[in-house]
Amino acid sequence: MTQLQQALKGIVTKEMHEVAQYENLDPEWIRNEVAYGRIVIPKNIHHTFEARGIGNGLKTKVNANIGTSPKHCNPEEELSKLEVAVKFGADAVMDLSTGGDLKQILKSIIEHSPLMIGTVPIYAVITRLIREDKEIADMNPDSLFSEIEDQAKAGVDFMTLHCGVTKTSLSFLQNDERVAGIVSRGGSLIKRWMMENKSENPLYEQFDRVLNICEKNDVTISLGDGLRPGAGNDASDRGQIAELLILGELVERAHKHGVQVIVEGPGHVPLDQIEMNVKLMKRICNNVPFYVLGPLTTDIAPGYDHIVGAIGGAIAAAYGADFLCYVTPAEHICLPTIEDVKEGVVASKIAAHSGDIVKKIKGSRELDYAMSRARRELNWEEMFKYAINPELARSRRQNSESANEDYCTMCGYLCAIKTDRGI
Repeated sequence: MTQLQQALKGIVTKEMHEVAQYENLDPEWIRNEVAYGRIVIPKNIHHTFEARGIGNGLKTKVNANIGTSPKHCNPEEELSKLEVAVKFGADAVMDLSTGGDLKQILKSIIEHSPLMIGTVPIYAVITRLIREDKEIADMNPDSLFSEIEDQAKAGVDFMTLHCGVTKTSLSFLQNDERVAGIVSRGGSLIKRWMMENKSENPLYEQFDRVLNICEKNDVTISLGDGLRPGAGNDASDRGQIAELLILGELVERAHKHGVQVIVEGPGHVPLDQIEMNVKLMKRICNNVPFYVLGPLTTDIAPGYDHIVGAIGGAIAAAYGADFLCYVTPAEHICLPTIEDVKEGVVASKIAAHSGDIVKKIKGSRELDYAMSRARRELNWEEMFKYAINPELARSRRQNSESANEDYCTMCGYLCAIKTDRGI
């Protein structure tokens, strides 16, 4: 049985106990929220690790994307990215590889990961077609379902499936021109296949087939936002909302089948539209966990998009987003490096924690209080202890001219804390 099916039967699973212990919450409360679909525990029955929950009342979680490309394929480097993501506090990692031996890369990442693992199965299917000098239109839907099943059996915990890109949702884009068009890789692939085959999206048309696979292996479905806005100008348009309405229906079908589900969201969204987007998704999709990319609040900061994503992520988390997909400095430019992965994770961790303070998540304000007390007491070791990136804080301190003093080089002898305390 899936975590959802067991929760509905009143069973508090080992994984629910693990989530409760990590969050310092009551296991029975966790079970109840899982039963209502407001919390998911993405943990494939074939993958062994300490479970984490995503959703209502829990710490906002952070995902790090890694993976090879045809132009840059170094599986060992991806394992190093995984290691860095774990070290700096990511809660999940998605393998988005499109270069090299995809099955072996995924297998290796799953084996080495102490975190939940996500994928986008259509990437592997289309990558194989391209290697065979075939076209996107040549994809046989059966090959996509076979890939979903193979990845489920391999231990993937959650999968992004673009089930809401349908003839209906695409029709709303036809008379509502976008600046950036479709920027979701999976969404664009599904659209191209549909247009060239004059057929409905097989993931939507045969959604029960998806549900059967995911139920058997307890894979959490991440309903992909294939029509998410890729420019601030396109945010909250008719195509995005049309897809969301379809995702709301699929959420209900998944729950009736006993399958855990989260919904993905935008994307590029101006500051003043973030609250509305989060609340609309929660209303339409019955308060299931919301997984957002960023969101990015401006389009003009290549090289600094990890900062842009953190700004949007903090606001989204404060209004109820549950899961932040990190954005790295490489966004819109190139494949992220190991250092980019670190910067992306740290930036999103800051955003997640900032949102948790607003949501009054248990323990979040206490961390800030502890840091503030340490600063008041000029206790540097305590400050490093509570820092999101202790290594950076310690290094900056040790390399400063006041490394052996109790004050820092900013104020020096005019340290406000020392003056206020009379020391």
